[in-house]
Amino acid sequence: MSAGGPTAMDDSDDTGGLRAALSGLTTRGRSFLAAGIAAAVCAYVLGQGDLLRVGLLLAVLPLVCVTVLYRTRYRVAGTRRLSPSRVPAGTEARVHLRMENVSRLPTGLLMLQDRVPYVLGPRPRFVLDRVEAGGRREVSYRVRSDLRGRYPLGPLQLRLSDPFGMCELTRSFSAYDTLVVVPRTEPLPPVRLAGEASGYGEGRQRSLALAGEDDVIPRGYRHGDDLRRVHWRSTARYGELMVRREEQPQRARCTVLLDTRRIAYQGTGPDSAFEWAVSGAASALVHMLERGFAVRLLTDEGSPLPGEGAGGFAGSGQDSVDAAGLMMDTLAVVDHSDGGGLSRAYDVLRGGNEGLLIAFIGDLDEEQAAVAARMRQRSGGAVAFVLDSTAWVHGDSPAGEAASEQRLRLLRESGWTVVPVLPGTDLAQLWQQASRLASLTQPTGAGGTTGFSGGWS
Repeated sequence: MSAGGPTAMDDSDDTGGLRAALSGLTTRGRSFLAAGIAAAVCAYVLGQGDLLRVGLLLAVLPLVCVTVLYRTRYRVAGTRRLSPSRVPAGTEARVHLRMENVSRLPTGLLMLQDRVPYVLGPRPRFVLDRVEAGGRREVSYRVRSDLRGRYPLGPLQLRLSDPFGMCELTRSFSAYDTLVVVPRTEPLPPVRLAGEASGYGEGRQRSLALAGEDDVIPRGYRHGDDLRRVHWRSTARYGELMVRREEQPQRARCTVLLDTRRIAYQGTGPDSAFEWAVSGAASALVHMLERGFAVRLLTDEGSPLPGEGAGGFAGSGQDSVDAAGLMMDTLAVVDHSDGGGLSRAYDVLRGGNEGLLIAFIGDLDEEQAAVAARMRQRSGGAVAFVLDSTAWVHGDSPAGEAASEQRLRLLRESGWTVVPVLPGTDLAQLWQQASRLASLTQPTGAGGTTGFSGGWS
């Protein structure tokens, strides 16, 4: 990833550039200049010629350094490479910088620094010794953040200095790169479902494979068809060779619902309930994609990802990889919504045939619990990880425990497999707990489709 191409480290011969060069005087340079002026004034008052020569020498030295540095023309190319450019929270990434002298003259002493947000660590600085004509120098540094997000890196800055340390000038490249810190994910045990089209897993549902335009069963023979699939009765009926169409497993669907309502969560920081929910949604997305499901991400605002095509579900192959990256990038910057309800998400789910629904939900009042209960009717199976954010901030809250249990009971009666989430609980353990609950109570949704059956293996 490039952080800038060749750039000339020279200035135009104008008053503004010279004024900027004078402003680059260091403390040492300013001290020499002030001492020289003071000595020259004293020499004039006292009539001391030798002192005047000393004063002129002290005053002229920093000015000569400014002029030489100002007239120096370097052409230096800089590049930046992130390895990797997308990392989970709490994981380090390495940034590689390369500086190349593309001019015919060697450079002097250079100080290289890269601008990074404070959450990624201290600003890296490197001192580069003389770089010969056509030479290059490579340095690297590490960045790390416990907070997910998108963080700009750059632009690169070069600080030029004279040999006496009288003046320093800073030049900047124009380009920058972006480091994406995505939520942490946990490996989850594989899931076995029944009563829906799980595609490449258990309980698969078959769908007819199309070969061009819409076909009917059977269809005419095409070159290359297996003769073992010849349908002789239809061949005798139509007077031409007819073959049976192939069947292939239908790709299962899974919707991961993330509740981002501001009123549903309390507390902030990497250990808050909201961050746990975001991390849980990311883990579920990755897990279901690895299991071969067509997955989409849905928030309470009703915006499905990766897109509107095919109901917003990710495709297969490379499409799944791209969709996973898009959803993880979205989760990297997802924030609280100002909406107070789940009705928009319910409107998206009203189309039916949503397959499996996995929800990460915050605090629910009676009205929102009823909306969530109706969502179960639109899916083949549904699991809800419900967080009590008050417990995450203040510990156990006996006063609200009865009301919270009533909301959870409403979800269970509607067919949800409900798993309460306590602070510090590992998602993999809750995943196993959900499998045990599903094996004990197999809810029946709309149309008689069962949810989880046979446990999760």
